Amino acid sequence: MDVSSAGVGQSSTTDNSSAELRAAKLAKSQQEAEGKASLELLQSAEVSPPRSADLAVGQNINIKV
Repeated sequence: MDVSSAGVGQSSTTDNSSAELRAAKLAKSQQEAEGKASLELLQSAEVSPPRSADLAVGQNINIKV
């Protein structure tokens, strides 16, 4: 009976470690997916500022005192 109880305890430890490994892999893949989605969102939001047709516009300021 001692042999079977040791085998059951060992099996339980193996099940726990494989479940922890599976959970870690799922968490890692979830983080990678969220990171990829965040990068895609940031890249899609990139907007270049509009350029003026005339570069001299806004260079002179008239001030009346």
